[in-house]
Amino acid sequence: MALVEVRNLTKIFDMSESAFGSRHAGEVRAVDDVSLDIEPGETLGLVGESGSGKSTLGRLILRLIEPTGGAIRFGGNDLLGASGSELRRHRRDMQIIFQDPFGSLDPRFRVEDVIAEPLIIHDGLSREARRQRVTELLRAVGLDESALRRYPHEFSGGQRQRIGIARALALRPKFIVADEPVSALDVSVGAQIVNLLRQLQRQFGLTYLFISHSMPVVRYLSNRIAVMYRGKIVEVGSTAQITGRPQHAYTRSLLEATPEIATANL
Repeated sequence: MALVEVRNLTKIFDMSESAFGSRHAGEVRAVDDVSLDIEPGETLGLVGESGSGKSTLGRLILRLIEPTGGAIRFGGNDLLGASGSELRRHRRDMQIIFQDPFGSLDPRFRVEDVIAEPLIIHDGLSREARRQRVTELLRAVGLDESALRRYPHEFSGGQRQRIGIARALALRPKFIVADEPVSALDVSVGAQIVNLLRQLQRQFGLTYLFISHSMPVVRYLSNRIAVMYRGKIVEVGSTAQITGRPQHAYTRSLLEATPEIATANL
């Protein structure tokens, strides 16, 4: 059974009035009747150009935003019909790694508190037990306990993303949405993060939805690839099929337009 099942998922944003009060005509179908499955232990790469709806789909699956219609099941459970307490329980198993390692970490908190926040909310561990868990997580992402008392601004972009990954792992989730986690980093640092995600997947038995606009990175990390265009999934297949024998014209255009990143550099 698939870990994540999405059926006919739709998100329509009303554009009739902007945040500044000016009026616009019509609606935007950011996600348009999307159906897909994500199997336990796999990485499903979700690729498409900016504005295609990839990040919106990832947030819908986690119910960080609410869909206009459709169905989402996680581990066989109906997420859209879940009560507050049920959804809180499921949130332990579903986490997100954000694109921006600078904006996603609260600058007022020390690293220990940033990573420990989910443990405080969900686990009720003692302070000593939390610190031990946070230290273990830092080591898992390639940092040491000297980071505990420092603030996010004291770290590089790649190190901040490692801290964000540690926070996502705090509750031992089963499923992680990685939303363009290397797009704000230079190629060499991004390659290190991609390899870290691969290592952590094996270590913790994780399932990923890996969102990116870069076909070479998605190809390197993913078992299967879903191609998204204007809110729709236009093609899904194994990595070999999508990159070697693409069926949709948009998929072919992505492969032709994306600069190659040699996997040897990853």
